[in-house]
Amino acid sequence: MYHEFKKLHKTFIILLGIVISLVWIYPFVIVLFGSLKTRSEIFTNPLSFPTEPTAQNFPEAYESMNFTQSFINSVLVMVVSVFLIVIFSAMAAYALARMKSKWSTVIYFLCAVLMLVPFQSIMIPLVSLFGRVNLLNRTGLIFMNLGFQSCMSIFLFYGAMKSIPISLDEAAYMDGANIFQIFWRVIFPILKSTTVTVIILTGIRIWNDYLLPSLVVNQEGMYTLPLQMYYFFGEYTIQWELALAGLLLAIIPIILLYMFLQKYIIEGVTEGATK
Repeated sequence: MYHEFKKLHKTFIILLGIVISLVWIYPFVIVLFGSLKTRSEIFTNPLSFPTEPTAQNFPEAYESMNFTQSFINSVLVMVVSVFLIVIFSAMAAYALARMKSKWSTVIYFLCAVLMLVPFQSIMIPLVSLFGRVNLLNRTGLIFMNLGFQSCMSIFLFYGAMKSIPISLDEAAYMDGANIFQIFWRVIFPILKSTTVTVIILTGIRIWNDYLLPSLVVNQEGMYTLPLQMYYFFGEYTIQWELALAGLLLAIIPIILLYMFLQKYIIEGVTEGATK
């Protein structure tokens, strides 16, 4: 009886896996075969598309969403934002970790608490404030990314720095190094894995973000890839085959970044956890 139950359970798991696989594969089938234009077609006749594969969806989506310019905008915003986040977060975490005062502890816990504040609760006054100083553009978007992503980055850098013995700082100081030389030449190189982790986590968030750029960037030619993806979703028509093709094109760069840097992410997240 036990062996029969075990065999039945294994068969059920296999069938369940097949069903889940079909659900995940279905969007890619639409990209290669599909021409689903409206919402109603998805429910009334979900398999109503040609039976011969085509690659026409990719060049059409590439042209429709102005992929080259949008890709440049996304890369520019992500690279500059991540660079500033890494630099300022690492320096702030170093100051908080090495300063032995109640204020440094208060500021650190304040950064940890701010990670729990939802963006939706402050987006209206924030956009209004940036509009008054003419920063509703890519520059303003970069500064907003710096503000929203720094708390988590400081949290990660702080945990890693607590595991670095202060004797390294003292030894470098005895050799004549000043505070900036100690940080950039001694401490920061040790934080390689944490830095890569911050790059991956913040880079993915910024690359995929739609809400913040939709509120800030309102000039033609400055749209990022998530904003251009909205081109395929009309009030009465959804071009699913083009939207999914464009989405596939948009996620390839960030997937490649993750593949090259993924070996550092677990090490970076857990660095300093046992301190």
